[in-house]
Amino acid sequence: MSFQVKFATKWSDFDPNRHMRHTAYNEYAAEVRVRYFSNQKFSIKEFNKYNIGPILFEESTSFRKEIHLGENISVNMKVSGLSKKNERWKITHEVFNEAGKLSAIIKVYGAWIDLEKRKLTIPPQEAQQLFVSAEKTIDFEEIQLKN
Repeated sequence: MSFQVKFATKWSDFDPNRHMRHTAYNEYAAEVRVRYFSNQKFSIKEFNKYNIGPILFEESTSFRKEIHLGENISVNMKVSGLSKKNERWKITHEVFNEAGKLSAIIKVYGAWIDLEKRKLTIPPQEAQQLFVSAEKTIDFEEIQLKN
């Protein structure tokens, strides 16, 4: 399943040079992930119910085309890696400008944390379906974990 969200950019997304701030790209990608989880019936309420949350180990952004002040953008999400028990995941976001040109690629590597124990955890059974229907990247890989 392809998942993409369109956004109207805001004044606060831009720097004095009228370039979109580098952190704004990552904020839109994070919003897409949260909306995707909610779309898959695992909203913030479920995160709270199971006392877990997503965390990032790595986040990298490759910039391709400028996004200008006042432009609308779209951001998609594809899964590029997943461990057997879904405890670790890699997600790739593509950010497109208003003309549909690829503006940035954001790659994140993350996991789930038990918010009470403050330790990495395997997601509950109710969250095991989160990535099943997600579109996968061409270079999708199984994430191998050491015991």
